[in-house]
Amino acid sequence: MSDEASAPFGDSEVAKDTLFDLLSSPRRRFVLYYLHEENRTITLHDLADEVASWEYEKPIEDLNSQERKRVYVSLYQTHIPKLADSGIIDYDNDTGDITLTDHVNEFGPYLGWEQRTVPWQLYYLGFALVGAVFYGLVSFDVGPFALVNDLVAGLLVIVGFVMIATWQYMVSQRTSVRMPSELIDER
Repeated sequence: MSDEASAPFGDSEVAKDTLFDLLSSPRRRFVLYYLHEENRTITLHDLADEVASWEYEKPIEDLNSQERKRVYVSLYQTHIPKLADSGIIDYDNDTGDITLTDHVNEFGPYLGWEQRTVPWQLYYLGFALVGAVFYGLVSFDVGPFALVNDLVAGLLVIVGFVMIATWQYMVSQRTSVRMPSELIDER
């Protein structure tokens, strides 16, 4: 598959007709939702199990072979090729591995997803470095930092971490990806 020839979008905005066609199937929406949530490569077999579990509303271990097969065949013959041809996923036919491409970001607003930004670990790491430098300057009485008590410096660093954790919690509550009602209602 040539990326430019077969994908309806490159660096430009997704053609709305193509986008809505891809999102018209609840099964494809669930596939995109699941891949987005997992944020890793998934095999077609494992994906079929997850989709069947969702559709039949039962744990994977309770699915029978016919239920698994129906979903697997549908994904293999219809949905995965359609998503792969559009460029939204990469599908390795030999291994069965499926990975979202960067084009998924163009679908996010239509699925209620917030675009992922800087990972929270980087905020914590950055603040830890700044806090360590600050505490070091206070501890070694460098310049104006000599006026700050060690206990106060430690408390300021702790308060900073609490503020970042609170900010992360509030942002995650506001922007958490919940399965859209369309996925639940249209099985």
